[in-house]
Amino acid sequence: MKDYIEERVLELARYILDTNSTVRATAKKFRVSKSTVHKDITERLQEINPGLAAEVKAVLDTNKAERHIRGGLATKEKYHSKSSR
Repeated sequence: MKDYIEERVLELARYILDTNSTVRATAKKFRVSKSTVHKDITERLQEINPGLAAEVKAVLDTNKAERHIRGGLATKEKYHSKSSR
């Protein structure tokens, strides 16, 4: 694996752990695709640092479990703002 990819993988992992960020938010922050973040975190990080990979996986699993709640709140806010015009 190239050095710059390894550095990116570790930087993405640290960012996710520090901010509890989602894959989508992380991709936007680092200007890469969601697919790249997902591949880096699930496959490449496991090869580089399995312990760190487990920590990041826990954060992403939590985000996935809460995803439906965030979506519902966003929809509620959308329609609330439309009705108050």
